[in-house]
This record gives sequence, C-alpha cells and structure tokens, in this order.
Amino acid sequence: MPTYLIFVLTGLPTPVGAGGLFLTEIGTADVGLAGAGWAARAQDPATLFRNPAGMSLLEGNQLLVGAQLLYADLKFSNTGSSAFLGTENGGNPINVFPGASAFYTHSLGQDFKLGFGVFSNFGLGLKYTGEWIGRYYTKESTLVGVSFMPAASYQVKEWLSIGAALNVMVAQLKYETAINQVGGDGSLRLQDVTAGVGGNVGIMVEPKKGTRLGVTYYSQVHLDFGSTPSYDNLGAGTNAILTAAGLTGSKIDLGMTVPQHVIVSVFHQFTDRLALMADFGWEDWSRFGKVDVSIDESGTSLTTNVPYKDTYHVGGGAQFRLNPQWLFNTGLGYDTSMLKDRDRTVSLPVGKTIKFGVGAEWQPKETYTVGFNYELVWSGDMTVNQQAGLPGPIASRGNVVGTFRDSKIHFFNVNLKW
Repeated sequence: MPTYLIFVLTGLPTPVGAGGLFLTEIGTADVGLAGAGWAARAQDPATLFRNPAGMSLLEGNQLLVGAQLLYADLKFSNTGSSAFLGTENGGNPINVFPGASAFYTHSLGQDFKLGFGVFSNFGLGLKYTGEWIGRYYTKESTLVGVSFMPAASYQVKEWLSIGAALNVMVAQLKYETAINQVGGDGSLRLQDVTAGVGGNVGIMVEPKKGTRLGVTYYSQVHLDFGSTPSYDNLGAGTNAILTAAGLTGSKIDLGMTVPQHVIVSVFHQFTDRLALMADFGWEDWSRFGKVDVSIDESGTSLTTNVPYKDTYHVGGGAQFRLNPQWLFNTGLGYDTSMLKDRDRTVSLPVGKTIKFGVGAEWQPKETYTVGFNYELVWSGDMTVNQQAGLPGPIASRGNVVGTFRDSKIHFFNVNLKW
C-alpha cells in the first residue's frame, strides 16, 4: 500500500519555472514592474489583493480588467536516462497558457472602501507529449486555483490605513501517468475540483505624500482533493496487485496546503516624473511539501514530506512619467528555489528565477487608462537526476537523467482601468 501511494505522490502536479507556485503576473501593471512595489504601490483596484489597505488611496469607484498570455520555453534534454525509456523528450510541456482578471473598488465615503476581485495567481501545469522518457513519473499534471476575493479597507488616520480580504479559492487537480507493465503501458488518472478559504490582511503607512510602506500577510488555504483513480490498459498482473491492495475502486483523499506568505514593500515618489520601489517577501513552501493522503475504504493513511524549502523574494522597480498621457514601468526581481538541485524531478522542474519587466500606461482620457506589459522569467539550466528507487511491477520507471536547458517564461498582458 505505501509503495503505491508513493508512486502516485511523486508525480503530483507542481509549479514550473518559478521559485514557488505563486504568480505576481495577474494581468496587471505588476507584470511590467516584475512585481515591484507589490504591497505599497496602491495605484489601481488590484491593490485589494496586493494590499487591501491600499484601497484607501484610490479615488472614487474604479474597475480594472486584464488579459494575459503566458508562453513558456521548458524543454527537456536527455543526457543519460535508462535506455528502455526511449529517446522522446516530451516537447514543451507548458507552451501557451491564457489568463484574465478583474478588480473593482467602491467608495463608501472618504475613509471606507469595498472591493471585489476574480483572478488566478496560484499554480501552473505540465503536459508532456508522446511516449516521452519520463512518462512513468508524469505525463500530465495540473494544479490551478482561481480566487474570488471580497475586500474592505479603512483609513484610520491620514497616514495610516488597514485592510482585509477573504480568499475563496476554487482549485482543480489533474494528474496522469503511464504504468510500466509487460505487454505495453497502462495509465492512471486522478482529477478533482475543490475549494478552500483563507484571507489576507494589510497595513499601509504614508508618513508623507508619495512615501509609503506596505505590509501584507496571506494566510494558508487548505485544499482537500479526493479522487477515485481511473485506469486504462491494465495487464492482468498489475490489475491483480491493485485489486489486492483495494485500490481499484477506492477514493484517494489528498490534503494540500497553499502556504502562508508575507511581503513588505516601499514606494517613494522622488519627483513628479520619477518613483522608485522595492520589495522583500517570504513564502512558507516547506509546509506545502507535506501532503496528507488517506484511502477511504481501508482507512489507510500516509503523510509524505516532499523536501520543499521556504522561498525568498527581493525586487525593485521604477516608474517614469514622460507626460500626462504616458507612464513607463520597469522592474527586476529574484526568487530563490523551493527545491535543491538534487531534489528536482520531471514533475518538479523548478529553480531560482530572475524576473525582468517593462510596461507602459497610456491615458488618452481622464476616465480610463490602457496598460501594456511584458515580463521575462528566467531559470536557466535545471538538471534532473531522478532515480526509480522503488522495486516492483508498478514502480519500474527507470532513471531519468537530463537538463531543462535555458528555461524561461514570457508574460504578455494588456489591461484597462476605468
């Protein structure tokens, strides 16, 4: 029983091409700034997520909508995998991924603001093509959360604002892997949709106009997935093993935790034309690595501890106003990796990242602004040396050795603020 569960867990859906699973790319100007000024900028309705206290700095009622396109270049190069696995490298497992977001803030007087946002900043997915080398570890894995976020802020003093938001996250889990067996591969699939609730609180201090310090704390969100595995093309021997273990009709419950994290930001408007900003963040990914598993019918349970590490973020950015109609943004950020090099697998192709963003905001009329943004997220070469480790007919997966070379993700977005 534990052998089979470990076989499943080593391929659970995971992030790709980032230090952790959280994205600062949510279809807003944050893409052009590489996330700089995250908790202190407070220049559009998306602040209800970045730091809800920042809503107090917005004038009137505002709406922000954004559309985004992610294109990843993440290709595996084999350098010494087990010969029986073949030579196919799986193509580009992410390729193109679209996204969208919407945020609205409403003023209930000078001091009290309400807001609501819909967006996705958690998760990514992998889908390898063909009979690729790592098919016995994963063929497709997706973990994506969409957040529905009501928020409120209150201006306590002219220089101090506080805010809070509720994070109702609806998440999808999808996983497929091949099973190595005599007579040809079988396959296993898991799929489920669940929801969890968390929140974030923020504080905004503005000792003088144009100088701000923001701090935002995001609580953890627990996601309880449950799925009855489906199998295709099982051989008699493999089917007998799974049936004897009580796993051909049993529901597997998977408990995952979206980790807590904190970000601290500063923003300073030096002149009417120039503003600078910086960030420091911490994310509790070591908790995410603990996945609680149980089998309903048998009562068997297991907690696996994937060796994730907490991650840290630093970044800085600048804004330059050319004239009343045009504002230009740029930013640079660095995130540590949630995995050591020796723990990286084809299901966990993550590493440290460097982010560079550029963007522009055009205000043709006083009532609306159009933004255009681009960001490059670069992880470089990420080596993999994944050993099969487990004996037995459903764990003979071979050794996968190679490199994800020059790994990078491109983000493009356009947004409209009214």
